Amino acid sequence: MQHLTIWLTIDYISDVIYILDVFVRLRTGFLEQGLLVKDLKKLQDHCIKTLQFKLDIIAVLPTDLGYLAVGFHYPELRFNRLLKLPRVFEFCDRTETRTNYPNVFRIGNLLLYLLIIIHWNACLYYAISKNIGFGSDSWVYPNISDPYHGYLAREYIYCLYWSTLTLTTIGETPPPVLDVEFLFVVFDFLVGVLIFATIVGNVGSMISNMNASRADFQAKVDAIKHYMQFRKVSKEVETRVIKWFDYLWANKKTVDESDVLKGLPDKLKAEIAINVHLDTLKKVRIFQDCEAGFLVELVLKLRPQVFSPGDYICRKGDIGKEMYIIKEGKLAVVADDGVTQYVTLTAGSCFGEISILNIQGSKMGNRRTANIRSIGYSDLFRLSKDDLMEALVEFPEAKKVLEERGKEILLKEGLLDEGHVEVVMGVKDMEEKVERLESNLDSLQTRFARLLNEYDSTQQKFKQRITSIEKKLKQLDIEYVSDGLDSVSETEGSKNENDKH
Repeated sequence: MQHLTIWLTIDYISDVIYILDVFVRLRTGFLEQGLLVKDLKKLQDHCIKTLQFKLDIIAVLPTDLGYLAVGFHYPELRFNRLLKLPRVFEFCDRTETRTNYPNVFRIGNLLLYLLIIIHWNACLYYAISKNIGFGSDSWVYPNISDPYHGYLAREYIYCLYWSTLTLTTIGETPPPVLDVEFLFVVFDFLVGVLIFATIVGNVGSMISNMNASRADFQAKVDAIKHYMQFRKVSKEVETRVIKWFDYLWANKKTVDESDVLKGLPDKLKAEIAINVHLDTLKKVRIFQDCEAGFLVELVLKLRPQVFSPGDYICRKGDIGKEMYIIKEGKLAVVADDGVTQYVTLTAGSCFGEISILNIQGSKMGNRRTANIRSIGYSDLFRLSKDDLMEALVEFPEAKKVLEERGKEILLKEGLLDEGHVEVVMGVKDMEEKVERLESNLDSLQTRFARLLNEYDSTQQKFKQRITSIEKKLKQLDIEYVSDGLDSVSETEGSKNENDKH
């Protein structure tokens, strides 16, 4: 009776969880034309129409009320609860996509499915043994009247052990005697073969996925080793290369970011890059006053690079083609002998930004002004000159800000030719004046052309009016002459009549 109470308590706790899950499903949002629907009525209408909701309702039907008629020893009455299995699969799928350790979750998930199948098979074995009769032959469960086998824990553990041996086919079990026993064992062997193949396939696939990055990395290392041996590279250089690879693997720096993110749309790539690199970029002096859009454009162009101890990042007099921002590690500004250190640069520092701007009046032009060497292993972000200039084309205001900031830095460090700057500024002033004169001349020409057009138009209208007036005058003259001729003819006619009389 004690075990029955525990069993029923667990059953009905599970039923409460199932019922709560139905209400959760009624309030679960879904996407409609790409938008998340949150309206409660729409959610309920959409959920009720799905097949899974109907299965959930059938799964929570109180079929176990049949216990009152047939007794509490028929758990088959609760078989409708198995219709909740698709919900479990859905939970596993979602968790696998959201967890940061998918391979560990897959292994745990596989073990869970395996234990469930072994448990169900153990229950079937116990039910068949009960139906045939406990202890009736060597295959079924021993007689429960035996104190050694008569308590619940031993019954479950024995059946679970038998099921595990049969399904995994890794141990000897008592041979079947009856036909039903033979059929059940054959069925178990077939299921066991399927389970074994599934386990081997899934575990092999998971191990391959877990070791895929290591295998790719090792293939690169082996290829470089083979190349160095073929070209007879010195042992010192070969050791440095191998240590550099060891550092990359130990610090998880072997991932190619561009290759990993290539499947994402540009917008998400930009957001990831902003979260990873924007704070570092804002520390650069010449970028602190630039607009946010320009910084976002530069963030997408930063490239990580790792240097070994003793590597020269740049040498004095070299042409500047890129600038660097220190993410981790320490660098030193050294003398030409490579030993004497002037300044130590730490995380957040940057260098090389002036040479890639090629500011007019700089005494060094686009040349490097110092020797910079890595003290230990150092992680840097590299921004090339071409990428910077490409971004400046779209942001001309940012270009002016960068040039002004660069000139301030050069003046402070005494590397700016002020006379040249004055000449350049004078030339720029002259150019600006010429540009203003040209714009004023263009404006005057435009106004003159407009006035000329207006004059031509007025003159044309005036000619048209004179022509119309002349036409009207001609018509008046003709009418006047015709009236005079009529009056003369009338006078002559009256004279002739008088002469007759």
